[in-house]
Amino acid sequence: MKLCKISLLSLSVMSLAACHQKAAAPVATADTVATVNGTPISRNLYNSYVKQALQGKDPTTLTQPQKDEALDNLVRAELVVQQAETSGLTKDAQTADLIELSRMNAVQQAFSENFVKENKPTEEELKKEYDVQVALLPHTEYHVEHVLVSTQDAASKIIADLGKGAKFEDLSKKFGDPKDPSSQQGGDLGFFKKGDMLPEFSNVAFTLKPNEYTKTPVHTRYGWHVIQVLETKVSQPPTYDQVHDEIKQELLRKDAKAFVEQARAQVKVQLFNANGTAVKPGGVPTLPPAPPAAPAAAH
Repeated sequence: MKLCKISLLSLSVMSLAACHQKAAAPVATADTVATVNGTPISRNLYNSYVKQALQGKDPTTLTQPQKDEALDNLVRAELVVQQAETSGLTKDAQTADLIELSRMNAVQQAFSENFVKENKPTEEELKKEYDVQVALLPHTEYHVEHVLVSTQDAASKIIADLGKGAKFEDLSKKFGDPKDPSSQQGGDLGFFKKGDMLPEFSNVAFTLKPNEYTKTPVHTRYGWHVIQVLETKVSQPPTYDQVHDEIKQELLRKDAKAFVEQARAQVKVQLFNANGTAVKPGGVPTLPPAPPAAPAAAH
Protein backbone atom coordinates (compact mmCIF):
# COMPACT_ATOMS: atom_id res chain seq x y z
CA MET A 1 0.00 0.00 0.00
CA LYS A 2 1.36 3.37 -1.00
CA LEU A 3 1.35 6.05 1.71
CA CYS A 4 -0.73 9.03 0.59
CA LYS A 5 1.36 12.09 1.31
CA ILE A 6 0.03 15.35 2.64
CA SER A 7 1.83 18.05 0.71
CA LEU A 8 4.74 19.68 2.47
CA LEU A 9 3.03 23.05 2.04
CA SER A 10 -0.24 22.03 3.72
CA LEU A 11 1.62 20.21 6.48
CA SER A 12 3.78 23.29 7.02
CA VAL A 13 0.69 25.46 7.42
CA MET A 14 -0.64 23.08 10.09
CA SER A 15 2.70 23.16 11.84
CA LEU A 16 2.81 26.95 11.57
CA ALA A 17 -0.56 27.06 13.29
CA ALA A 18 0.80 24.91 16.08
CA CYS A 19 3.93 27.02 16.40
CA HIS A 20 1.81 30.15 16.49
CA GLN A 21 0.14 28.84 19.65
CA LYS A 22 3.35 27.95 21.51
CA ALA A 23 3.70 29.82 24.78
CA ALA A 24 7.10 28.48 25.79
CA ALA A 25 10.00 26.50 24.34
CA PRO A 26 8.90 22.83 24.04
CA VAL A 27 10.74 20.11 25.89
CA ALA A 28 11.33 16.58 24.64
CA THR A 29 9.43 13.92 26.62
CA ALA A 30 8.85 10.17 26.47
CA ASP A 31 6.13 10.96 23.93
CA THR A 32 8.66 12.51 21.54
CA VAL A 33 9.42 10.68 18.29
CA ALA A 34 12.03 13.16 16.99
CA THR A 35 13.53 16.57 17.60
CA VAL A 36 14.58 19.16 15.03
CA ASN A 37 17.13 21.62 16.43
CA GLY A 38 15.77 20.71 19.86
CA THR A 39 12.09 21.18 18.95
CA PRO A 40 10.23 17.92 19.61
CA ILE A 41 7.75 16.20 17.33
CA SER A 42 5.23 14.37 19.49
CA ARG A 43 3.86 10.92 18.91
CA ASN A 44 0.34 12.39 18.87
CA LEU A 45 1.32 14.73 16.04
CA TYR A 46 2.90 11.83 14.18
CA ASN A 47 -0.24 9.71 14.62
CA SER A 48 -2.46 12.57 13.46
CA TYR A 49 -0.32 13.02 10.36
CA VAL A 50 -0.44 9.31 9.53
CA LYS A 51 -4.22 9.28 10.02
CA GLN A 52 -4.66 12.10 7.52
CA ALA A 53 -2.11 10.72 5.08
CA LEU A 54 -3.84 7.33 5.01
CA GLN A 55 -7.26 8.94 4.44
CA GLY A 56 -9.10 6.56 6.75
CA LYS A 57 -7.11 3.42 6.01
CA ASP A 58 -5.86 1.21 8.84
CA PRO A 59 -2.55 2.66 10.16
CA THR A 60 -1.48 -0.76 11.46
CA THR A 61 -0.97 -1.86 7.85
CA LEU A 62 1.97 0.54 7.39
CA THR A 63 5.30 -1.06 6.64
CA GLN A 64 8.41 0.13 8.45
CA PRO A 65 9.65 2.06 5.38
CA GLN A 66 6.26 3.82 5.22
CA LYS A 67 6.48 4.70 8.92
CA ASP A 68 9.97 6.07 8.33
CA GLU A 69 8.71 8.08 5.37
CA ALA A 70 5.90 9.59 7.45
CA LEU A 71 8.33 10.65 10.19
CA ASP A 72 10.74 12.08 7.62
CA ASN A 73 7.87 14.14 6.16
CA LEU A 74 7.20 15.62 9.59
CA VAL A 75 10.88 16.34 10.19
CA ARG A 76 11.14 18.13 6.86
CA ALA A 77 7.97 20.11 7.58
CA GLU A 78 9.26 21.22 10.98
CA LEU A 79 12.55 22.21 9.36
CA VAL A 80 10.69 24.38 6.82
CA VAL A 81 8.68 25.96 9.64
CA GLN A 82 11.81 26.82 11.57
CA GLN A 83 13.41 28.36 8.48
CA ALA A 84 10.22 30.38 7.88
CA GLU A 85 10.23 31.63 11.48
CA THR A 86 13.91 32.56 11.27
CA SER A 87 13.32 34.56 8.09
CA GLY A 88 10.31 36.36 9.63
CA LEU A 89 7.81 34.75 7.23
CA THR A 90 5.45 33.83 10.05
CA LYS A 91 5.03 37.54 10.80
CA ASP A 92 3.86 38.20 7.25
CA ALA A 93 0.17 39.25 7.21
CA GLN A 94 -0.85 36.74 4.54
CA THR A 95 0.90 33.88 6.34
CA ALA A 96 -0.74 34.90 9.61
CA ASP A 97 -4.11 34.76 7.85
CA LEU A 98 -3.35 31.24 6.59
CA ILE A 99 -2.40 30.19 10.11
CA GLU A 100 -5.65 31.57 11.50
CA LEU A 101 -7.72 29.90 8.77
CA SER A 102 -5.97 26.62 9.46
CA ARG A 103 -6.74 26.96 13.17
CA MET A 104 -10.39 27.77 12.49
CA ASN A 105 -10.76 24.82 10.11
CA ALA A 106 -9.18 22.42 12.62
CA VAL A 107 -11.43 23.65 15.45
CA GLN A 108 -14.54 23.43 13.26
CA GLN A 109 -13.64 19.87 12.28
CA ALA A 110 -13.12 18.92 15.92
CA PHE A 111 -16.43 20.55 16.83
CA SER A 112 -18.26 18.67 14.07
CA GLU A 113 -16.83 15.32 15.13
CA ASN A 114 -17.67 15.97 18.78
CA PHE A 115 -21.18 17.16 17.88
CA VAL A 116 -21.80 13.91 16.00
CA LYS A 117 -20.65 11.85 18.99
CA GLU A 118 -22.84 13.72 21.47
CA ASN A 119 -25.96 14.19 19.34
CA LYS A 120 -26.56 10.87 17.62
CA PRO A 121 -30.25 10.61 16.75
CA THR A 122 -32.21 7.74 18.24
CA GLU A 123 -33.80 5.03 16.12
CA GLU A 124 -37.18 6.50 17.01
CA GLU A 125 -36.13 9.91 15.66
CA LEU A 126 -34.70 8.34 12.51
CA LYS A 127 -37.86 6.36 11.80
CA LYS A 128 -40.01 9.45 12.39
CA GLU A 129 -37.91 11.42 9.90
CA TYR A 130 -38.13 8.53 7.45
CA ASP A 131 -41.92 8.56 7.65
CA VAL A 132 -41.97 12.33 7.08
CA GLN A 133 -39.74 12.10 4.01
CA VAL A 134 -41.62 9.15 2.54
CA ALA A 135 -44.89 11.07 2.88
CA LEU A 136 -43.38 13.88 0.81
CA LEU A 137 -42.25 11.59 -2.00
CA PRO A 138 -44.29 11.41 -5.22
CA HIS A 139 -45.83 7.96 -5.35
CA THR A 140 -47.05 7.91 -8.94
CA GLU A 141 -44.83 7.46 -11.99
CA TYR A 142 -46.04 8.39 -15.46
CA HIS A 143 -44.95 6.65 -18.65
CA VAL A 144 -44.84 9.50 -21.16
CA GLU A 145 -44.09 10.05 -24.82
CA HIS A 146 -43.90 13.36 -26.62
CA VAL A 147 -43.26 15.07 -29.91
CA LEU A 148 -40.88 18.03 -29.64
CA VAL A 149 -40.93 20.67 -32.38
CA SER A 150 -39.62 24.20 -32.70
CA THR A 151 -42.86 26.15 -33.27
CA GLN A 152 -46.33 26.31 -31.79
CA ASP A 153 -47.90 25.97 -35.23
CA ALA A 154 -46.02 22.72 -35.87
CA ALA A 155 -47.21 21.35 -32.51
CA SER A 156 -50.81 22.35 -33.31
CA LYS A 157 -50.55 20.54 -36.67
CA ILE A 158 -49.42 17.35 -34.88
CA ILE A 159 -52.37 17.59 -32.48
CA ALA A 160 -54.68 17.92 -35.50
CA ASP A 161 -53.09 14.86 -37.13
CA LEU A 162 -53.60 12.85 -33.93
CA GLY A 163 -57.25 13.81 -34.06
CA LYS A 164 -57.43 12.36 -37.55
CA GLY A 165 -56.06 9.02 -36.35
CA ALA A 166 -52.31 9.41 -36.96
CA LYS A 167 -50.05 7.35 -34.73
CA PHE A 168 -48.10 9.23 -32.07
CA GLU A 169 -44.90 7.25 -32.67
CA ASP A 170 -44.97 7.91 -36.41
CA LEU A 171 -45.43 11.65 -35.91
CA SER A 172 -42.54 11.78 -33.45
CA LYS A 173 -40.19 9.98 -35.84
CA LYS A 174 -41.27 12.13 -38.80
CA PHE A 175 -41.56 15.58 -37.24
CA GLY A 176 -39.71 15.36 -33.91
CA ASP A 177 -36.69 17.57 -33.31
CA PRO A 178 -33.63 15.61 -34.54
CA LYS A 179 -31.72 16.94 -31.52
CA ASP A 180 -34.18 15.12 -29.25
CA PRO A 181 -32.79 11.59 -28.66
CA SER A 182 -36.28 10.22 -27.99
CA SER A 183 -37.68 11.26 -31.39
CA GLN A 184 -36.43 8.13 -33.16
CA GLN A 185 -37.88 5.96 -30.38
CA GLY A 186 -41.33 7.34 -31.05
CA GLY A 187 -40.86 10.07 -28.44
CA ASP A 188 -40.83 7.56 -25.56
CA LEU A 189 -39.45 9.20 -22.41
CA GLY A 190 -40.06 6.23 -20.12
CA PHE A 191 -41.37 6.56 -16.55
CA PHE A 192 -40.75 9.64 -14.44
CA LYS A 193 -42.02 11.21 -11.24
CA LYS A 194 -43.26 14.73 -10.80
CA GLY A 195 -40.18 16.86 -10.29
CA ASP A 196 -38.02 14.79 -12.62
CA MET A 197 -39.04 16.96 -15.58
CA LEU A 198 -39.41 20.70 -16.08
CA PRO A 199 -42.46 22.02 -14.16
CA GLU A 200 -44.12 23.29 -17.36
CA PHE A 201 -43.90 19.76 -18.74
CA SER A 202 -44.72 17.62 -15.71
CA ASN A 203 -47.54 19.86 -14.46
CA VAL A 204 -49.40 19.14 -17.71
CA ALA A 205 -48.39 15.49 -18.00
CA PHE A 206 -49.66 14.74 -14.49
CA THR A 207 -53.16 15.91 -15.43
CA LEU A 208 -53.49 13.32 -18.21
CA LYS A 209 -54.97 9.86 -17.94
CA PRO A 210 -53.49 6.84 -19.75
CA ASN A 211 -53.79 7.18 -23.56
CA GLU A 212 -54.72 10.88 -23.29
CA TYR A 213 -52.67 13.54 -25.07
CA THR A 214 -52.52 17.31 -24.77
CA LYS A 215 -55.00 19.20 -26.90
CA THR A 216 -52.89 22.38 -26.85
CA PRO A 217 -49.10 22.67 -27.29
CA VAL A 218 -46.91 22.83 -24.17
CA HIS A 219 -43.96 25.22 -24.20
CA THR A 220 -40.62 24.73 -22.39
CA ARG A 221 -37.15 26.11 -22.99
CA TYR A 222 -36.54 23.20 -25.38
CA GLY A 223 -39.42 24.05 -27.69
CA TRP A 224 -43.07 23.02 -28.13
CA HIS A 225 -44.32 19.63 -26.95
CA VAL A 226 -47.30 17.40 -27.63
CA ILE A 227 -47.50 15.02 -24.66
CA GLN A 228 -49.22 11.67 -24.27
CA VAL A 229 -49.43 9.49 -21.17
CA LEU A 230 -49.23 5.76 -21.87
CA GLU A 231 -49.65 4.33 -18.37
CA THR A 232 -49.11 5.06 -14.70
CA LYS A 233 -47.79 3.00 -11.79
CA VAL A 234 -47.32 3.41 -8.07
CA SER A 235 -43.65 3.64 -7.14
CA GLN A 236 -42.21 2.01 -4.04
CA PRO A 237 -40.20 4.25 -1.70
CA PRO A 238 -36.76 3.09 -0.53
CA THR A 239 -36.81 0.97 2.60
CA TYR A 240 -35.76 2.36 5.96
CA ASP A 241 -32.58 0.27 5.94
CA GLN A 242 -31.63 1.58 2.49
CA VAL A 243 -31.70 5.23 3.58
CA HIS A 244 -30.86 4.82 7.27
CA ASP A 245 -27.38 6.36 7.05
CA GLU A 246 -28.50 9.13 4.70
CA ILE A 247 -31.31 10.15 7.06
CA LYS A 248 -28.92 10.05 10.00
CA GLN A 249 -26.52 12.43 8.27
CA GLU A 250 -29.39 14.71 7.26
CA LEU A 251 -30.66 14.93 10.85
CA LEU A 252 -27.16 15.64 12.12
CA ARG A 253 -26.77 18.44 9.56
CA LYS A 254 -30.10 19.94 10.62
CA ASP A 255 -29.23 19.71 14.31
CA ALA A 256 -25.78 21.23 13.80
CA LYS A 257 -27.22 24.07 11.73
CA ALA A 258 -29.89 24.74 14.37
CA PHE A 259 -27.23 24.73 17.11
CA VAL A 260 -25.08 27.26 15.24
CA GLU A 261 -28.09 29.44 14.39
CA GLN A 262 -29.14 29.47 18.04
CA ALA A 263 -25.63 30.35 19.16
CA ARG A 264 -25.46 33.05 16.45
CA ALA A 265 -28.65 34.63 17.77
CA GLN A 266 -27.17 34.89 21.26
CA VAL A 267 -23.99 36.78 20.38
CA LYS A 268 -23.51 40.39 19.33
CA VAL A 269 -21.96 40.71 15.88
CA GLN A 270 -20.99 44.04 14.38
CA LEU A 271 -20.24 44.22 10.66
CA PHE A 272 -18.09 46.91 9.10
CA ASN A 273 -17.92 48.49 5.66
CA ALA A 274 -14.76 48.64 3.58
CA ASN A 275 -14.16 52.21 4.83
CA GLY A 276 -14.29 51.11 8.46
CA THR A 277 -17.75 52.46 9.30
CA ALA A 278 -20.17 50.25 11.20
CA VAL A 279 -23.03 48.66 9.29
CA LYS A 280 -26.46 49.54 10.65
CA PRO A 281 -28.62 46.65 11.94
CA GLY A 282 -30.14 44.77 9.03
CA GLY A 283 -27.76 46.41 6.56
CA VAL A 284 -25.37 44.79 4.11
CA PRO A 285 -21.67 45.69 4.34
CA THR A 286 -19.77 47.09 1.37
CA LEU A 287 -16.70 44.90 1.07
CA PRO A 288 -13.45 45.64 -0.71
CA PRO A 289 -13.04 44.16 -4.20
CA ALA A 290 -11.59 40.66 -4.43
CA PRO A 291 -7.83 40.56 -5.00
CA PRO A 292 -6.75 39.92 -8.60
CA ALA A 293 -6.09 36.33 -9.57
CA ALA A 294 -2.49 35.19 -9.57
CA PRO A 295 -0.96 35.21 -13.08
CA ALA A 296 -0.80 31.82 -14.77
CA ALA A 297 2.57 30.13 -14.68
CA ALA A 298 4.48 30.21 -17.95
CA HIS A 299 4.82 26.88 -19.78
